[in-house]
Amino acid sequence: MTKPIVAVVIPSYKVTAHIVQTIGEIGPEVSHIFIVDDACPDGSGKLVEQEVKDKRVKVIFHTENQGVGGAMITGYKAALETDAQIVVKLDGDGQMDPALIKDLIAPIVTGRADYTKGDRFDSLTGLSQMPGIRLFGNAGLTLLTKISTGYWNITDPTNGYTAIHRDALKALPLGMLSKRFFFESDMLFRLSIYRAVVWDVPMLARYGNEKSNLSIAKTLWEFPWKHFKNFHKRLFYNYYLRDISAASIELPLGFFLWWFGVFAGFDALMGSLSNGVAASTGTVMISVVPLILGFQLLLAFVSHDVSSVPTRPKHRQDFQW
Repeated sequence: MTKPIVAVVIPSYKVTAHIVQTIGEIGPEVSHIFIVDDACPDGSGKLVEQEVKDKRVKVIFHTENQGVGGAMITGYKAALETDAQIVVKLDGDGQMDPALIKDLIAPIVTGRADYTKGDRFDSLTGLSQMPGIRLFGNAGLTLLTKISTGYWNITDPTNGYTAIHRDALKALPLGMLSKRFFFESDMLFRLSIYRAVVWDVPMLARYGNEKSNLSIAKTLWEFPWKHFKNFHKRLFYNYYLRDISAASIELPLGFFLWWFGVFAGFDALMGSLSNGVAASTGTVMISVVPLILGFQLLLAFVSHDVSSVPTRPKHRQDFQW
């Protein structure tokens, strides 16, 4: 039993106002700190080299901007080349409190999770501090992420304050992860295929004068389509390729019956309107019964999907505090 060796990766892009202070707040429980300068126009990587004397810090430079996902992939690969057993993602904009790192990695250290995420929605106080547009956007993205990944137990899936066990990180196809702002959601999708255990860890976000680089218009255009694709990939992998269960039948049969009922009912309605004669009881039942049965089967599938959230961690618990 040994204490965990922890690495922190900080993607760095337009965070010169906060990154030096953020690094200074990282405690002694962290052994490695990787700063990935993602072709930052403000020179945040150079700033760290000049201002930070912490020997744990290593700055990695991208010659071209790859996005937060691209920066994290580079940082993850660098961390895997060390002896780090847990890798934490920490943003450099000051919104994430480094003092929470021990709380964030605790479920991994105790063998209860493979991957943890900060949860800003655990406290009503934290919600009151979140800007309204951000709160509304997170609510919508949270629902889409739960559907596409199957992690129904996660409250704040778009949160970027995360920690992952080395074994889970090595199992992920890092080269296939989204390199832009869809990165966190794509990580959850890949972890769901791996059947990793994911936990929420309550946290309070710190909102100041920092500016988000995320484009709302681009998010509304790109994210729903990417979630749609990941959802269907997950269904195929988990319900038809990897395993066959009652849910594998409930979904297509329920979908077929529900739509059959909808079209049959619409056809009966159009027929009644055109000839002025009310549809017979039998005609109505032909549409209503499949509609109800289909809806019940779809609900049964959703219930099965919610109850199938992974609960057994993939990694071996071999740490002590």
